[in-house]
Amino acid sequence: MFKYEVLVLGELQTNSYLLWEEKSKETVIIDAADDGVTISEEIETRGLRPKFILATHGHFDHNLGVLDLKLIYNIPYCASEKDLFLLKRQQETASYFLKKEIKIPNLTKIDIDLDETNEIKLGNKIIKILKCPGHTPGGLAIWADNLLFSGDTIFAHGMVGKTIFEYSSADDLKRSINSILNLPKDTLILSGHGEATTVGEALSYFRTDE
Repeated sequence: MFKYEVLVLGELQTNSYLLWEEKSKETVIIDAADDGVTISEEIETRGLRPKFILATHGHFDHNLGVLDLKLIYNIPYCASEKDLFLLKRQQETASYFLKKEIKIPNLTKIDIDLDETNEIKLGNKIIKILKCPGHTPGGLAIWADNLLFSGDTIFAHGMVGKTIFEYSSADDLKRSINSILNLPKDTLILSGHGEATTVGEALSYFRTDE
């Protein structure tokens, strides 16, 4: 059985998730936002065994805690190589969006390219990696039983990820959302910001036959 915990971190109130297999306590950190030390404290409190750091996409607010967690646990960082260009400039981007100088190391390496991976084993359970480009070229969602960690692809109340950036694609985002809406209706959507929703609730805002 999978269990999860959400930590809301940083000035952009980014959702960082711990997802673990209950029997083994093997854990993935999904979107290591803001402060890896804070995330590690929650891991230690719960007695979890971190195995991977997973990124749903390359935006800085979802990755500021990565290097701290790699240093603390010596575990691989997993993301899409298509978003590596964003990770390489996260200090500049963070300073621009937060309107103050941010001194953080850029990420220059992805240990495991999730473009080349469709699933990850956690304990005796399988996590599926869904390709969800649109908001960024390397957007991903993490599907674990009835839990879907959607990053910034889809949110509650019919909100979706921005496609205002030169590297974004509204057409790709629409296809990604349609693929999510084809999942079972009781699937819990846990997004990168804000509250949770379900596929059933999301369907009331979208038409998938267009």
